[in-house]
Amino acid sequence: MPTPKKRSPSADRPSQRSGGRRAGRAAAPSLPQSGTWSARFAEPMSERMQRFNASVLVDRRLAEADLAGSLAHARMLRGAGVLSAIDLAAIEKGLGAIGGEIARGEFAWKIENEDVHFSVERRLIELVGDAGKRLHTGRSRNDQVATDARLWLRGAIDAIASQLVALRRAFLDLADRNAATIMPGFTHLQVAQPVTFGHYLMAYDAMFARDLERLADCRRRVNRLPLGSAALAGTGFPIDRARVARELGFEALAPNSIDAVSDRDFAIEFAAAASLVSIHLSRFAEELVLWSTPRFGFVTLADRFCTGSSIMPQKKNPDVPELVRGKSARVIGNLTALLVLMKAQPLAYNKDNQEDKEPLFDSVDTLADTLAIMTDLVATGLTPNVGRMRDAALDGFATATDLADYLVKKGLPFRDAHDAVARAVREAEARGCGLEELPLDALRAFSGLIGDDVYDVLTLEGSVASRDHPGGTAPRQVRLAIAAARREIERSGDGGAAAR
Repeated sequence: MPTPKKRSPSADRPSQRSGGRRAGRAAAPSLPQSGTWSARFAEPMSERMQRFNASVLVDRRLAEADLAGSLAHARMLRGAGVLSAIDLAAIEKGLGAIGGEIARGEFAWKIENEDVHFSVERRLIELVGDAGKRLHTGRSRNDQVATDARLWLRGAIDAIASQLVALRRAFLDLADRNAATIMPGFTHLQVAQPVTFGHYLMAYDAMFARDLERLADCRRRVNRLPLGSAALAGTGFPIDRARVARELGFEALAPNSIDAVSDRDFAIEFAAAASLVSIHLSRFAEELVLWSTPRFGFVTLADRFCTGSSIMPQKKNPDVPELVRGKSARVIGNLTALLVLMKAQPLAYNKDNQEDKEPLFDSVDTLADTLAIMTDLVATGLTPNVGRMRDAALDGFATATDLADYLVKKGLPFRDAHDAVARAVREAEARGCGLEELPLDALRAFSGLIGDDVYDVLTLEGSVASRDHPGGTAPRQVRLAIAAARREIERSGDGGAAAR
């Protein structure tokens, strides 16, 4: 490698003749200021850089959280003797005025103000002067944005939890009306055993209950206060982080200042929980797409949740379920984006983290919209075709396992019973009939243990009624499960598990 040229000792020092500035370059204070840090720089941002660097058109959604965090920070500074009572009063008045401007749509969001934090701070200075300049004492945008994001996400989690509870209630109501409605259950998308439609719906309620548990668990880790960590090392001012946490409703303090400003686990964890909710919604949406086709015909979707074709006048397309299925890809993609965003960042804060807002906001928005329309569809736009479901359960020898269980109860080892019933199925296939339609002498050819009581277990109603244990498909158990789910929701409140 070529030997680097040595620099003279004076090369790193400003020229004394230039008064601390290189010759020919204007003094920094005379340049246009494009940021609160800009006195450090000898030239302003280019317009292109301003656009590339700015996040204000995205992160202005954090304004309410930013105002709340700033107010709590100012009150804490006053309590610590860092701010005067006059300054605090001016800041409180100014922040209140800014909140009003934002609520009325009068606040001017400008690219040159870079982000929500500078936008609020600059407007505060315009309104209250030097008191506004003192607000940022003892904090950095690094801990400020982490606090804002956690405050905002905490509210979003609570709202989504409430929507999940509403969806669960819609499922429970539909399940209750169909606790004894018989349909085929599937494995490998092949007819397996008879189940009730109510039991099938309760499978999704179990998924949504887990989703609520995950959101509640995620919320606890979201609800830790980063403010006070400053840029990365904390601050030399006598701050009271616990006071700020109490005022903002945080359950705990982020314990390490370096981690507090650089951590985005809370966003990733929420995105993962949101992805699982979306996957569960997508699975049900896929069932609706299949079940609403003439080949299945299990359900009818209300016209208001469907669209037609521009060329085929007979079409009724299940657009809502298809869009629910498709939008799950967005939420999963946002999780992937956040994971990749963080995977190679050194400690502590890096500008990369500005890119966390769009996937986080989009996941919340997409999931909220999806939950709302799916709740409406289940509650008001989904009609089961009971007769078609029952007819389909008669196809595919769905009670074959019941015949095997019957033989086991008569004393035949299960594997021998399994073999005997498999041969009976082949015989029924050859005759083009169901097991329950085989004559008794034909059935006895496969096992002498079969008596005329065999037809009781080969009925669909007998099959589902026999699964009368917790978690089983018997109508009695379905109704018990529905009642238990409703009690759990009432205990938790409208916010579900996330509200605890």
